[in-house]
Amino acid sequence: MSYKQLIEGQRYQIEAYLREGFSYREIGKRLSVSHSTISREVRRNRIRDNHYLPEVAHAKTMKRRCQAAKYNISGLTVTFVEFGLSQKWSPEQIAGVGKMIGYSVSHEWIYGFVQRDKLRGGKLFKQLRHGHRKYRKGSRAKRVIIPNRVDIEHRPAIVDTKKRFGDWEADTVLGKQGTGAIVSLVERKSKLYLLRSRS
Repeated sequence: MSYKQLIEGQRYQIEAYLREGFSYREIGKRLSVSHSTISREVRRNRIRDNHYLPEVAHAKTMKRRCQAAKYNISGLTVTFVEFGLSQKWSPEQIAGVGKMIGYSVSHEWIYGFVQRDKLRGGKLFKQLRHGHRKYRKGSRAKRVIIPNRVDIEHRPAIVDTKKRFGDWEADTVLGKQGTGAIVSLVERKSKLYLLRSRS
């Protein structure tokens, strides 16, 4: 009989059977689970005086499941995070874009992921952006000036209300040393999000 997750009601049954002096094998038969499942459950959740308390056992199980769900990040999400870091995005930017395109992850998790990678000898920490950007001499002169540019402070007040369709926000992310770029567009009311990359 294979391992099977116990439900809360079964834990109270286990407690009652233990008080009656039943063996793990007999309890397993009565609950239609493996005797090793019963043994593991009791061993993992014993408290003082070797007593088994079902309410404590269930609370501990729920806590473990919540923690596991919190850190269960898919492989595709990890790949997306690594891509974002390689493009010098901040963890906050990666988390924001990830939420919009289905790779939801918190920026706190990303910082922790980078730290764990560093402890294992990885180099992801070198891809984190640091405080101040470094500009090459003459870089200011090469910046493209948008003709008839309107500052964000001067946009119509209705844009901030998000009550109409058609108001878009654009952003660009440039790769390291000009290796690529990503343009993002988001429609403020519908939250429609568009991405376009160029290498």
